[in-house]
Amino acid sequence: MTQRLVIVGGDAGGMSAATNARRRRSAEDLEIVAFERGAWASFSACGEPYFLSGAVPQFESLLVRSPEAFARQGIQVHLHHEVTAIDTAARRVSVRDLQAGRDFTMDYDTLVYATGAEPRRVPIEGRDLAGVHALHVLDDALAVHALLDADPAPRHGAVVGGGYVGLEVAEALHERGLATTIVASREGLLGGSLDPEMGTYLVERVRKLGIDVEVAHRVERLEGSGGRVTGVHGGRLVPADLVVLATGTVPRVELARAAGLRIGESGAVWVDDHQRTSAPGVYAAGDCVEVTDRVTGAPLNLHLGTIANRQGRIAGRNIGGADEAFPGVLGTAITRVLDLEVSRTGPTEARARAAGIDVAVATFDSTTMAGYWPASTRMRMRALADRDTRRIIGAQIVGGPTSAKRIDAMAMAIWNEMTVDDMVNVDLSYAPPFSGVWDPVLVAARKLQAVLDGTED
Repeated sequence: MTQRLVIVGGDAGGMSAATNARRRRSAEDLEIVAFERGAWASFSACGEPYFLSGAVPQFESLLVRSPEAFARQGIQVHLHHEVTAIDTAARRVSVRDLQAGRDFTMDYDTLVYATGAEPRRVPIEGRDLAGVHALHVLDDALAVHALLDADPAPRHGAVVGGGYVGLEVAEALHERGLATTIVASREGLLGGSLDPEMGTYLVERVRKLGIDVEVAHRVERLEGSGGRVTGVHGGRLVPADLVVLATGTVPRVELARAAGLRIGESGAVWVDDHQRTSAPGVYAAGDCVEVTDRVTGAPLNLHLGTIANRQGRIAGRNIGGADEAFPGVLGTAITRVLDLEVSRTGPTEARARAAGIDVAVATFDSTTMAGYWPASTRMRMRALADRDTRRIIGAQIVGGPTSAKRIDAMAMAIWNEMTVDDMVNVDLSYAPPFSGVWDPVLVAARKLQAVLDGTED
């Protein structure tokens, strides 16, 4: 008898689960139905800032897979359909067809909760003025892009929020010729992802690129005239005829809470290591789900496409009959602002200390290539180790082109629980166009070793 898998949410986590379940179970064995309340399924939200800048010229490039492509796999995707309730006892969902205005129910054998995240609603007076936008779903990107292409086009842009999206949108507005200001509530940029010293250093580097940065200012009011935005009150009055609110996102858990699913300490849906929720037959994946920090063991809620896709894969494969566990996360992330790159992995010093880890820290400046190489640029690296075990536990990088991807080597070292002594003699490649004879990754291990041993490097 054919069973039915219902997917609630049609983006990374949900559709990864759907495709992986289909690979292991045929349409005769498992019917798969996905409901997405928005207009798009399986799209690249991460590409939206680059569509705004023009680096990605075609909007269609952000569409990963269409409902028609999923249908050819035997996966039914229903756009503009919102799941309004989940009855876990009856194994039934209530659905509203938002375009037809009709309600119906559907039974399921297995369900994947993948509602994702939504923009954080910060109380800001004037947020409904024309010219004020969030950047979350593709409709947001289309609206901002249309405004940038308007005649007359905006001249002054302000980005409220100093996180990853805020930095990437600031780059896009700057590339489109707008005088651009980032207004951040923390002392530094990427607060919470970087240690304060690195966040402050990032502010200095971004300002040198020609993008203004106002830090330690919480925006409470937007100025307007004739119903359109004209400025942002953030420490000073920042002129702006285009404002992008990039104040972060929060997990969508209202539906899960109403269904009686357990909510974790992070405020996201709790799952076990197989992506199973507290309700029988219900899995969850993506930005709405709690994950475990692989270093500290702390519960986290991180909104990264890499994590969502991996969780969805695990959920889908287990629904298909596998027995696989999700191993936790390091929160490895990377971004850029023009030719300045930023990356990080593992806990910050503050989070590590809060978890009871006695942290050793090494912060140093290096170069992306051999110092004499003409294209070589500056980079700053911060590395963390556990004094008791001597294991590397975290790293952060701010620097010029080619610097940031070195974070992947650090992530591999942390993932595999390497000590600084293991890392210091790893046989990495060398040639002047790529690094100095001591790559910054190896320098990080040497510096940490010196800190731990109380010697000079």
